Amino acid sequence: MFWFLLITMVVVVAAVTLAVVGGGDSEVLPDVAPEQLVDPLPLSRPVGRADVEALRLPVAARGYRMEDVDDVLDRLAAELAERDSRIAELEAALAGAPAGEAAEGDER
Repeated sequence: MFWFLLITMVVVVAAVTLAVVGGGDSEVLPDVAPEQLVDPLPLSRPVGRADVEALRLPVAARGYRMEDVDDVLDRLAAELAERDSRIAELEAALAGAPAGEAAEGDER
């Protein structure tokens, strides 16, 4: 039984060595092209909840690709800042309107 296991191990090690080293003229392990962000956030319209939920960031050897994550976070921060500014403008306009006009705006 011992000899059988020893011979099996030698055959497996030899097969793996030949597969890795004896690959011909090609590289032993060719470099894999880095994953790219397939479906980035839309540039032609504001980002919506469905866009963020559908976003899948490519994974690198040590986690997510920092460049892609930074791009997404910068875009989301800009969108949120723009929306906050617009909300503040609308609230200021609503606060400055007479009470009757504000009520009419709610009925529309």
